[in-house]
Amino acid sequence: MRDYPKPPFPKQQQDLPGSFQKMDPRPDHGEESWRGAGRLEGMKAVITGGDSGIGRAVAIAFAREGADVALSYLDETEDARSTAQLVRDAGRECLTLPGDIADPGHCRKIIADAVAVFGQIDILVNNAAHQETFDKLEDIPDDEWRKTFAINIDAMFHLTKAAVPHMRAGSSIINTASINSDDPNPTLLAYATTKGAIQNFTMGLAQLLAERGIRANVVAPGPVWTPLIPASMDAEKVSKFGENYPMKRPAQPVELASAYVMLAEPMSSYVSGATIAVTGGKPMI
Repeated sequence: MRDYPKPPFPKQQQDLPGSFQKMDPRPDHGEESWRGAGRLEGMKAVITGGDSGIGRAVAIAFAREGADVALSYLDETEDARSTAQLVRDAGRECLTLPGDIADPGHCRKIIADAVAVFGQIDILVNNAAHQETFDKLEDIPDDEWRKTFAINIDAMFHLTKAAVPHMRAGSSIINTASINSDDPNPTLLAYATTKGAIQNFTMGLAQLLAERGIRANVVAPGPVWTPLIPASMDAEKVSKFGENYPMKRPAQPVELASAYVMLAEPMSSYVSGATIAVTGGKPMI
């Protein structure tokens, strides 16, 4: 087992959406450690939030397992360029698709562009998310509530609806929820509410698509060391991030990647409607 960093971390903050290249310590996305075994050979994947964090780790793993990858991201050009290069270094094709998934039209364009280049979609990873912390209900602006829903759950609907007609039997939809789905953090009320919605959306979707042979599952992370943390929390909370979990630290993004590969690979053909909790020992009930 690798000796991953534990808090206290240096106090730090960034503007949303943040960059992994400015974080201290730098997150581990599997750049040096992931070794592929052809588990996704010849498959075509779309990953939202693919520039950094969990999305970057999943993109690296998917590429090294043999998949071509389309990366959706907001405007983090340098992070996305770095991730795309790692995908290409693995000998796979990479399509970069900047833009705001809060716009339903952009969601449809992501899928249309990926299909135009790849011809099909075998894996859709709905991973991008937005969060802000507020100590009081009255402090949450109406626009912030709506923005969180637009990015975290509305986009998931629009992307999935556009992608399914281009997915064959054996394809996989993987949605990123959170331990907040079952154990909501009150200071992340909007975020936690959307994460609960993601679980219900995915469980219903798994039943709706089962006859077509398309699977839908959820990965529910605990604390993960991604740019969203210093970009949405105050510096004091960032320094202590993850210390209250059984492993006394947050996950590194690479520690999530194996769950996504497992759910995407053809050998998991009977796994649908599942929630894979990656929570460092904290139970989800």
